[in-house]
Amino acid sequence: MTNMLKFVDVNRETPEKREAEARKEDFHEIYREYATEKAAEQSARCSQCGVPFCQSHCPLHNNIPDWLKATAEGRLEEAYEISQATNTFPEICGRICPQDRLCEGNCVIEQSGHGTVTIGAIEKYITDTAWEEGWVKPARPRTERPESVGIIGAGPGGMAAADALRRKGVQVTIYDRYDRAGGLLTYGIPGFKLEKDVVMRRVKQQEESGIAFQLNCDIGTDISFEDLREKHDALLIATGVYKTREIGGPGSGYPGIVQALDYLTASNRKSFGDTVDDFETGTLDADGKNVVVIGGGDTAMDCVRTAVRQGAKAVTCLYRRDRVNMPGSMREVANAEEEGVVFGWLSAPKAFEGGDNGVTGVRGIKMRLGNPGPDGRRAPEEIDGSDHLIDADLVIKALGVEPEDLPKLWDQPELAVTSWGTVKADFRTHQTAMPGVFAAGDIVRGASLVVWAIRDGREAAESIMAYLDDETVEQGAPDAFTVAAE
Repeated sequence: MTNMLKFVDVNRETPEKREAEARKEDFHEIYREYATEKAAEQSARCSQCGVPFCQSHCPLHNNIPDWLKATAEGRLEEAYEISQATNTFPEICGRICPQDRLCEGNCVIEQSGHGTVTIGAIEKYITDTAWEEGWVKPARPRTERPESVGIIGAGPGGMAAADALRRKGVQVTIYDRYDRAGGLLTYGIPGFKLEKDVVMRRVKQQEESGIAFQLNCDIGTDISFEDLREKHDALLIATGVYKTREIGGPGSGYPGIVQALDYLTASNRKSFGDTVDDFETGTLDADGKNVVVIGGGDTAMDCVRTAVRQGAKAVTCLYRRDRVNMPGSMREVANAEEEGVVFGWLSAPKAFEGGDNGVTGVRGIKMRLGNPGPDGRRAPEEIDGSDHLIDADLVIKALGVEPEDLPKLWDQPELAVTSWGTVKADFRTHQTAMPGVFAAGDIVRGASLVVWAIRDGREAAESIMAYLDDETVEQGAPDAFTVAAE
């Protein structure tokens, strides 16, 4: 039996990270896998807290101390069973969750100065091992049920709900506008953070579980929302948010100024071997170009690091606040800097140089942080006379995403939305004001983390099961509806 509490004697050690010069040449993941002995050693650093803050700060409340102990003691299949009991996609969360802000950032031994347990890397190792050993199996419900549920959106929230429903024997169909399932896991997140075969094997597992995927299906065009309601006993809206925010200023419409999602989707399609016309013409290819990315979130980090791998001449990231106030993961910022990205902190675009043949530069201005705004964050203010020009052949706008106008797209004016356009759903049950229609993930809470989408999907599945069993699903008063985005 392996003793725990080894954080005093054993130092924190992350998996080996590939050298920047080597990893810039491809889209493979940058972190290598733990060896079995190293995973056990690092797991044994856990202090087995009586009140595990790592667990309480995980949106899924994963039983982290228990699966760390099982890993330390060589009981890997048990560790996997504990991990997957609360998380539909632990190997994905282990790769892309911002552990530095969630579980690892709240590790007790980190607070005591010993360096956090490498929770994310161990989570990834456990489930990758489970796949290799054949422990991950399709859902095989004991009893098939006649009810069917339609899920709009094949992203992490929709797929998490589908898995939970299918394990109860419900007949599930997922509808998605894209040609591959996975949502942003497939087309939004680059391969160097999440290789696509990791996502596709989960899609295959769900297909083998009996979940039907109806792809290239645009609700409101290929099939109406009303037809879906008639076809299924319940519906779950899990579309995510895809409407990109725009930026103004003189020259903002010049060719060569593109949206982050378009850029990342084209790159990921190329990784699948698809032919992408806008990539072939160079519109969405950074090769040999001076690239400027505008934004400070994780999507901006995905864009700058993708541009490096495409062979950009130079890559600059402009963010209007400073490093400390950047919303993106500090780990991703560090990785980008290692790979040669230049950060223009406290800088914002004022105008764009160029013409009909394309953008040639970004006219920026320096900022300073003033008094806190309504959200409590210090508001950026322009510094007079600090204009400067940055050469740019490709400008990528990574300014965030918003909900599409679903009531209009689907001809459903009674589908209640917030002033931000997110779908109103009861925060306890995820049910909308429309009977039998539920909503979960980013379309309810606004752009957020994959781990929150998984949690929402699993919770929505529980409420859908109660609805199908003719139990009372509490509707909630108007003020009980989720308004997180407001």
